[in-house]
Amino acid sequence: MIDRLIAEATECDFKVALETKKPKSWLKSVSAFSNGIGGTLFFGISDDREIIGLEDVQSDAEAISRLIKERITPFPNFVLTPERENEKDLLVLTVYAGRSTPYYYKADGIMEAYIRMGNESVIAPNYVLNQLLLKGMNRTYDALTSEYDFKDYAFSKLRERYKAWTGNSWEDKLFDSFEIRDTSGKLTNAGALFADDSPIHHSRLFCTRWNGLDKSGGMVDALDSAEYSGSLIILLNEGIGFVKRNMKTRWKKTANSRIEMPDYCERSVFEALVNAIIHRDYLILGSEVHVDIYDDRLTIYSPGGMADGTRIQERDIDSISSTRRNPVLADIFGRLGYMERQGSGFKKITEAYYAAHNYRDELEPKFYSDVTSFQVTLYNLNYGTDGNEKVAFEQDKVAFEGKKVAFERSISELKLNTPTKKNLFLLFASFEFDVPFTRADVIKICNLAPSSAGKMMNKMKEMGLIKSAAEQGRGKYTFTEPKG
Repeated sequence: MIDRLIAEATECDFKVALETKKPKSWLKSVSAFSNGIGGTLFFGISDDREIIGLEDVQSDAEAISRLIKERITPFPNFVLTPERENEKDLLVLTVYAGRSTPYYYKADGIMEAYIRMGNESVIAPNYVLNQLLLKGMNRTYDALTSEYDFKDYAFSKLRERYKAWTGNSWEDKLFDSFEIRDTSGKLTNAGALFADDSPIHHSRLFCTRWNGLDKSGGMVDALDSAEYSGSLIILLNEGIGFVKRNMKTRWKKTANSRIEMPDYCERSVFEALVNAIIHRDYLILGSEVHVDIYDDRLTIYSPGGMADGTRIQERDIDSISSTRRNPVLADIFGRLGYMERQGSGFKKITEAYYAAHNYRDELEPKFYSDVTSFQVTLYNLNYGTDGNEKVAFEQDKVAFEGKKVAFERSISELKLNTPTKKNLFLLFASFEFDVPFTRADVIKICNLAPSSAGKMMNKMKEMGLIKSAAEQGRGKYTFTEPKG
C-alpha cells in the first residue's frame, strides 16, 4: 500500500518522526509543495524507505494540522491520512498545488516561501517569488503594463510578418486586440518584446558555433558567434539564419531525384527556438536564450523550467498539455503563423527527426528541464556516419561537381547574349540536374514576362539544355546532364 502511495506521489519527503520542536524541518516542504506541483510527506518512514512507525498517531495528526494552520500562510489545501503497514502506524500528508501563491512559512519573525529544487525544499529566489506572486494574482509577466510609451516605438517587423502571413495590412486597432498596448498608451511587456528596438535587453539571443564537442577552448575556439537583440521576430529569424549558415547538407542521388540530408531538421530547429523564445521566463534577469552548435549536436537553452513545475525528462512528450507561462506572447505568435495554439511543439520536433532520411534511433532529440532552465538537444544527423558511406558520398559529390562544371562551361560557350546566359546560370543554380521546373519558375526566378519566359524555354529545348520531366507533372523540365 505504502509503495503504491510513494510511486503515485508527484514529489515526496520522508520523516522518521514528527518534529514538533523544530517543525520548520518539514513545514518548509509543505510550503514548497503548495508553491509547486504538490507533494506528499510520509511520517514514520526513514529516508531509505524503511518503515519505522509512529508512537502516537492521533497526537501527531493533531499537531500536524495545528502547526500548518499556525505557520503556513495562506492556509494550504491538504489531506492527512493515517495508514498501517507491517503492523506499524504511519501518517501520509498529501499537499496539493495551491492557487493563492506564494505560500509562506512564518515563525520567529520571518516569512519565507519555499520551492522544490531536486529532492530538497529551498527558499525561493526573488525571480521565483515574483512568479508566484503573479500566479497568485492570476497575472502573467507578458500581460503587465511596462514603463515604456507606445508612441516611442516602431513595429515594422510585426507589420511585415502580419502582412506576409494574412495578406492584410496591419490596422492600428490590432495593437489593442494583440494586447501590445494598454488604454493609457503604455506598452505591455509583450508589446515591448515585439518592438523593433525592444527595450527589454535581457531578451537577447546568443548564438555560438563551437569548434569541437564542447566549450573547452573558450571563445577563442569559436568558429562563429553572434548576439542578437530587438523584436522577438528578429531573434527568431536571426537564430534560424545562424543555424542554417553553420550546418551542411549532404545529398544522395536516386534514379529520378536527389535526396537532401541536412545536419539538422529545419522544422525541429524552428519549433525548438520558437518554444525557447515564447516560453522562457522573462523574470530571470541576466540570463538569455542560447543556441550552441557543436560538431555532433545543437543545444537550445532558455531560462526557466516547465511552466507547470514538472520536469520534461519525466514526462511523455506525446501527452504534454499546453501550459503557457506567457500566454499573450504565445497568442501573438499563433496569430502570426509561427506556432499552433494547441501547443504541439515538442511532438513536431521529434516527428521531424523521425522522418529524416538519415535518422537513427540514437539521434532522438533530448529534452531536459529543472527549476531554472529548459534545454533541447538536437543531434547532427550526419555526424559519425561510417567510412563507406562517406567515401560513396564524396565520390558522388565529385562526379556531380564535374558535371556541374562541364554544364556551366557549355553555357558560357554558347552564342547567347549576356542577359540570357545570366538567366540560365540563375536557373541552373536553383534546380541543377534533378529538380524539375516549369515556365512559372522561369518567370519568377528570371523576372521575365510570360512570353519572354516561353521563348527562353523553347530556346533551351532546341539547344538540348533541358528535357521533359512529364512523369513528374505536366509542363515540367529538368536540365540535361552532359555526356561523358
